[in-house]
Amino acid sequence: MARQKKASTLALDKASTNIAAAQMRNALNRLADQIEDKKERDSFEFEMDNFFSMYQRYLLSTVSGDKLDWDTVATPKPEQVVQYGELVKNSARDGAKYLDKLAVLKLNGGLGTSMGCVGPKSIIEVRDGKTFLDLMVRQIEYLNSEHGTNVPFILMNSFNTDDDTSTIIEKYRGRNIDIRTFNQSRFPRINRDTLLPLPDSPSDPVDSWYPPGHGDLYESVLRTGILDELLEQGKEVLFVSNGDNLGATVDTEILKHMVESGSEYIMELTDKTRADVKGGTLIDHNGKVELLEIAQVPKEHVEDFKSIKKFKYFNTNNLWIDLRAMKRILENNELEMEIIVNPKSISHGGHETNVLQLETAVGAAIRYFRNSRGINVPRTRFLPVKTCSDLLVVKSDLYTLDHGSLSIDPRRFGGAPLIKLGPHFKKVSNFQERFPQIPKILELDHLTVTGNVFFGRNVELKGTVIVVCEEGNKIHVPNGSVLENVVITGSLSILEH
Repeated sequence: MARQKKASTLALDKASTNIAAAQMRNALNRLADQIEDKKERDSFEFEMDNFFSMYQRYLLSTVSGDKLDWDTVATPKPEQVVQYGELVKNSARDGAKYLDKLAVLKLNGGLGTSMGCVGPKSIIEVRDGKTFLDLMVRQIEYLNSEHGTNVPFILMNSFNTDDDTSTIIEKYRGRNIDIRTFNQSRFPRINRDTLLPLPDSPSDPVDSWYPPGHGDLYESVLRTGILDELLEQGKEVLFVSNGDNLGATVDTEILKHMVESGSEYIMELTDKTRADVKGGTLIDHNGKVELLEIAQVPKEHVEDFKSIKKFKYFNTNNLWIDLRAMKRILENNELEMEIIVNPKSISHGGHETNVLQLETAVGAAIRYFRNSRGINVPRTRFLPVKTCSDLLVVKSDLYTLDHGSLSIDPRRFGGAPLIKLGPHFKKVSNFQERFPQIPKILELDHLTVTGNVFFGRNVELKGTVIVVCEEGNKIHVPNGSVLENVVITGSLSILEH
């Protein structure tokens, strides 16, 4: 009787998903019918076909309840993760000869809203008056001039960042760099109650749409023609990285290893610390390397996933991808990357509405490529700026800037210090007000600052420094202060000296 009941429930669920899928298809067709221009309509239908395929897989997963079998998850085998030190030691260091095969792509779909900025995150000033974008462009310019090559620089924008980015890059025209941009897909947000697309908001039609994560890169380079353009120009390798990772520069030794080893996909990994326990990691799954994200892990095994002993590495999202292999996989419709379900509550048409966004991660495609592997790289290749705490580090004397690339000062012992700035420093404008000049931190190990705190100029921080200002009070660290292994609390202004 119980089995009959379970089978009946499953059949009912499948019938419900079929109805939802049919209703979604009809809704997408109605949206396409509103587009008069044939080229625009063809592009839209291509995007919606990809969305609908993901939507159907999502519906099926809600019925089948598919879960990762944790017993099939293992740490990568030694041959699945190459050590960067061994790679360089055994190299003749002539990887630059392969630069003509390379194109560089930066993921540029994110806004700077988390740091209180309007527009693309890539236009935030990070160093010496230069933005993320300025530094990236300078890196490629220098690479091309040093080696007499023409490495294209490509930006994958979203509909949120495209207009601003297109305007900004005009200042680079006429310089020694081939800059191209394209837009990733635009998918409809799904009403969590009806499982149908949100209608366009009268006040802001953009509210109804979202960029579906960086895993959309593959379909978007195909849809926009970028993939075919690169292949026609003899490009074979695409180096992909996050636009806010200032450590993700072109490494000719990794490029050489990829070409000469015949690997179709290389994921740069770095040693996991306690701050990285939630980051995606590379695993051996039934004999193949795969990316495992925390969202895929059964709740009872989350602590296993966070273990530094079992999973020593995490994904930097610096990826080297064989373009010919990408073309083959896309033409054969082989890509079915794990769906990340992102529930949100948004203001839509003047009402709070619960929505779902279906997204994918670019690194999840690794299992579809042949001879794919990870390379355990130095931490210096992972220098993301996600918060103003990160911004303080890259602006400081800890790093020097050379041709767009940041290098840690050789006098520094160990990696970057741990810095935790409180909510008063969350927005870039507030950060700049409270740090009119970045302190010297070459000898700093740890900094925690919370509350209404202001720093003066020519301040030096050493060892462990903790500054906690109680609510309603104010702390001002005056010009020229040297703080070493101190805890400051309460409300005070340190006397000038």
